[in-house]
Amino acid sequence: MKKTRYIFCSLALMAMVSQAQGKKIKKADTKFTNYSYASAIQSYEDLVEDGYTEEEIFKNLGNANYLNANYQEASNWYGQLFQLGITDIDPEYMYRYAQTLKSLEKYTASDVWMNKFKTARSNDQRALAFGNNEDYLEQIEERSGRYELKNLALNSKVSDFAPSFYGKDLVFSTARDSGRISKNIHRWNNGAFLNLYRAKGDDQGNFTSLEKLDRKLNRKTHESSTAFTKDGQTMYFTRNNSDNGKFSRDEEGISRLKIYRADLIDEELGNIVELPFNGDSYSVAHPTLNNDETKLYFASDMPGTAGESDIFSVEINKDGTFGAPQNLGPQINTEARETFPFVTGSDILYFSSDGHPGLGGLDVFATDLKNDSGKVINVGRPLNGEEDDFSYIVNEETKKGYFASNREGGLGNDDIYGFLEKEPLDFTCHTNITGVVKDKKTGDLLANASIKVYDTQKNLVASSETDANGAFAMEGNCEDGNYRVVATKTDYDEGDKIFATVNAKDATGIEVVLAQSDKSAPVGTDLAKYLNIEPIYFDFDKHFIREDARISIDKVLAYLREYPNVKVQVRSHTDSRANDGYNMQLSTSRAKSTAAYLVEQGIPEGRISFEGFGETQLTNDCSNGVPCTKEQHQMNRRSEFIVVE
Repeated sequence: MKKTRYIFCSLALMAMVSQAQGKKIKKADTKFTNYSYASAIQSYEDLVEDGYTEEEIFKNLGNANYLNANYQEASNWYGQLFQLGITDIDPEYMYRYAQTLKSLEKYTASDVWMNKFKTARSNDQRALAFGNNEDYLEQIEERSGRYELKNLALNSKVSDFAPSFYGKDLVFSTARDSGRISKNIHRWNNGAFLNLYRAKGDDQGNFTSLEKLDRKLNRKTHESSTAFTKDGQTMYFTRNNSDNGKFSRDEEGISRLKIYRADLIDEELGNIVELPFNGDSYSVAHPTLNNDETKLYFASDMPGTAGESDIFSVEINKDGTFGAPQNLGPQINTEARETFPFVTGSDILYFSSDGHPGLGGLDVFATDLKNDSGKVINVGRPLNGEEDDFSYIVNEETKKGYFASNREGGLGNDDIYGFLEKEPLDFTCHTNITGVVKDKKTGDLLANASIKVYDTQKNLVASSETDANGAFAMEGNCEDGNYRVVATKTDYDEGDKIFATVNAKDATGIEVVLAQSDKSAPVGTDLAKYLNIEPIYFDFDKHFIREDARISIDKVLAYLREYPNVKVQVRSHTDSRANDGYNMQLSTSRAKSTAAYLVEQGIPEGRISFEGFGETQLTNDCSNGVPCTKEQHQMNRRSEFIVVE
């Protein structure tokens, strides 16, 4: 029995009956409209075999299979729907097609259709969640491997799900043959109606026997999803609309779900009453209590629901009355299905959803109700998989719990699995901050740049460094507000970027540009001294550049290339030997030849000037008539490189 859990029947899409089609199509459409999905699927498939390829047939075949969790078949029919080339198909079909592709582990193809869905419905919570978590598969893998699973011997060949704790025992919903199965077939999927069973447990956590619960509880309707108070005196459970204990439908042909409360005195059931916030035009189901039993959480498609079903809470007053139901809001609820809530003693809400980024079908998610950010976390593999995973419960003290899944390898359509949680989820709220650092002029990505993030109070929030590709990734906090990313790197001026965090959403695609620092020498500087190079000497009575001098000049050349705005004047000098006029001419020739060498190496002429000073600026006392050594005279035969701009 796969999908009584989907009997939020306002979820189902009403078929558009085409007057132009024959009796076979009308008959199939009638079955679909009346939620006889199992029978409708067969009728539509017969039509396809007869050559019918209408849009509505593919839509209804996709939806009927989707709502029965036959995702492979649903994917096939949605695929054929889009192959028709119709341009105005409701984007909801894009979303469902993407979901079914996930269940086939075709994640790349699924992401293609999710991007189409995001384009078509940019403000949809599911589109926003996908856009903010396009690396959702990597995030899920990071949280995977925390559970050990085992299938339970209590499972049958049909559907078993919705476990709940009842002391040492486990109460669950099942479609197993009660001996009257032929009389109790539900046309949604041709499965038996659900009943509640109890698995007796021992001190070691083993289940020793099974028994069906009281006949007052199990009627000719679906009963599922129970919750018990700690003292065992009160039970909440889900049941379909009924007429004198028999399955019934409203004027639209829908059998709504309702939550009931019952007293348990010495395990005897009595005083079964319907909760006051149920309705005849919507469903309310899957109750669970918080730790102090002051709130009841449930799933519903009542007015105010964002999607096909949302999670709500309602206050339980001391006198046993109830407050007004409150929707848990867009951080938790999407336009798809959020269902099967369970609240732990530490106020962690677990629920199943096919609206948040997952692996396919329904996945189990968790959120810390104490944290206002409402960050929703996928609990990861192996608990979640490509099919439906739902009705999660856990004992926080023992770390043991149960959930249901229709994954391959099970005994029935849905099986209950036991698990041991080996590692807790980290509910510390983080936002991902990612981006790159680039050179402002060249656009090159800059590796090894230091990254720091500050809040508006200049408190350091996170720090990191860019990798070899100039990218950075950090975890920030979830508080709403503006933040500043600051990037620094040697030989670059500091750069920054402002971003905002809203509703704990990640900040991605941040780009910080850095301009190279202008560390050129100030005007008046002699580059020979600034660069700590050997002096540029000339031979006696010569103006050509010596080979040993080229090494020093090439260092000046490299500097001029690094700082293209710098202009220099080459100043050349002689010793005091020979007359003053000759020396002035010789020094000018030396300055000119040095400047020419720089120009020959590619430095523009406009950046290089030259001037000869003869023997007017000696570096020692070797003036005219003063006896000096060759070495002392050599110190005066030189060129300087003075920064003039």
